[in-house]
Amino acid sequence: MGFLSGLFIAAGFVWAFFGGLAAALVTCFGLLAIIVYHLRNLGKLMNWAREPLGTPTPHAWGTWDHVFAALSRHSRVAYDQRERLSQTLARFREAAQAMPDGVIYLTRQNTIEWVNVAAQHHFGLDATRDVGTAISNLVRQPDFVGYVERGEYQEPLVFKPVRNDSLTLSMQIVPFGEDLKMLLSRDISQLEKLENMRRDFVANVSHELKTPLTVVSGFVEMLHDGLEDFSADDARRYLNLASEQAVRMQRLIEDLLALSALETGAPMPVEDKVDVHGLLRSVAQEAELLSAGRHRVTVKRGAGATLIGSQKEIHSVLANLASNAVRYTPEGGEICLIWQTTHEGAELAVQDNGPGIEAQHLPRLTERFYRVDRGRSRESGGTGLGLAIVKHVMTRHQGTLEIQSEPGRGSRFAAHFPARRVIKLETEKAGE
Repeated sequence: MGFLSGLFIAAGFVWAFFGGLAAALVTCFGLLAIIVYHLRNLGKLMNWAREPLGTPTPHAWGTWDHVFAALSRHSRVAYDQRERLSQTLARFREAAQAMPDGVIYLTRQNTIEWVNVAAQHHFGLDATRDVGTAISNLVRQPDFVGYVERGEYQEPLVFKPVRNDSLTLSMQIVPFGEDLKMLLSRDISQLEKLENMRRDFVANVSHELKTPLTVVSGFVEMLHDGLEDFSADDARRYLNLASEQAVRMQRLIEDLLALSALETGAPMPVEDKVDVHGLLRSVAQEAELLSAGRHRVTVKRGAGATLIGSQKEIHSVLANLASNAVRYTPEGGEICLIWQTTHEGAELAVQDNGPGIEAQHLPRLTERFYRVDRGRSRESGGTGLGLAIVKHVMTRHQGTLEIQSEPGRGSRFAAHFPARRVIKLETEKAGE
């Protein structure tokens, strides 16, 4: 169209020169039509430029068709690039939202540009309301404000947010881009709790070993320094006391090793059919030996059934429950070992008519070294780890430990096993 326009203009001038006034008028009208055509396409171009990126270019003839085609190609390339960038940004934000750690984008002036869900929970923020607000106006704790404004971000800051004091956060700021910062926060409450548990555990173990070790070393030193000053009976009595304390330390170490193996996820021992009736007889005999005739130990067996699991670990469950009953039941009391099937599976239980336990202690009985009466437990030879071991064994066998107790009415500790671990034997008769 551009070439034809130029040719038409040239012809118009020649015609006007030789053809007079009429030719001049025709030439003027032709030139006006060409100008209108170009102005119309220019208007199309201006209107198209105002449309969103990706809008199709207008249609035209001649040179304008080439112009619009070139612009259309450029527009498609720019549109594709923007779409790719938009998709990349969307995926990045989705990934940031899915992170368990908090993420906040800050400007140079420490105002919030973007915040993910975890950070909203950590700092008590609102993504729609707080964007554009200085973070120091929202989290006003002095240690936090000082860290953000100081500009020294080599080391993380550990603090407890006032808005959610159940959390302990480790946060660090990472500068990036052009004057932008990324604030990362991590909930370390569980790690802090585990560290406190580790310190308590070490302190408890040290305390539990210190007493018997002091007794043993004291008796040994006393006999070493003046053996001739003691009669044979006195020396034998002191050695027996030292031996009892050495056995107590050995039992504590064995329980610690067993509990450590259970808590660290040691491989499950080979599972087999557990001879429950034989297990009841064996543990009843152990309880009678520990009782030394001070209690009446009985066994009750319900309908015949076989239990699938680790013979060794299930034995430790029943043995720990029975030994606890012997230690805490006064002389003359009765201890009953029970095996019976239930609608949910089966249970091994130990029931006594001892003094019972107050309700506030029941939820904590399976904690390591937790004792209702510390002095009495040490006198009876308990390590404070028995119920913790029972709890972990039951978890490995997909079971639960149920504790029922009332002061003055005795206690009942029942280990419940799921139905998939129980094979009922209808042909076997119930026995006593």
